[in-house]
Amino acid sequence: MRKWAAMASDRINKVVEAIVALLMLLLVLDVWLGVVDRYYFHWQLPWPEVIARYLMIWAAMLAVSSGISRREHIGLTAAIHAIPLGMRRVLLVLVDVLSLALFLYVLFYGIPFAQSGASRQAMIFGMSLAPFYAAIPAAAAVASVQLVLVLIRDLGTHLENAPDEELA
Repeated sequence: MRKWAAMASDRINKVVEAIVALLMLLLVLDVWLGVVDRYYFHWQLPWPEVIARYLMIWAAMLAVSSGISRREHIGLTAAIHAIPLGMRRVLLVLVDVLSLALFLYVLFYGIPFAQSGASRQAMIFGMSLAPFYAAIPAAAAVASVQLVLVLIRDLGTHLENAPDEELA
């Protein structure tokens, strides 16, 4: 089961990282277009700034699940290493469960938030804001799945190195 969870987490992470890379590429191109427009062509395009904002939100929100998959999110490793190994495992599992509860909460309340965007329109595009607002529940859903998979994969053993090994 742990190997399957690790494999599933890696596969999901590769897809998410590819999507984030594509979003970042589009963000760079969009910002570049906005700069070229402003300083050279003077087309006065109204949408590059808005698109950049939503591309950045989607990329940042999706990247959270990648940090979860790689266990590269913020942690208090020095404090955790001061705790005995048995209690450390329990604490790390508890932190994963609490994090999962947080992301499920965000997902639960993010769905109505995204639906509320359907009745709102972007002034520049004249389209619904629902696809842009959907970044919140979509990212929370992927983060929740990743948390379950890494919880199964690691079972609180991901910080069993000695503190000196992590600092090296």
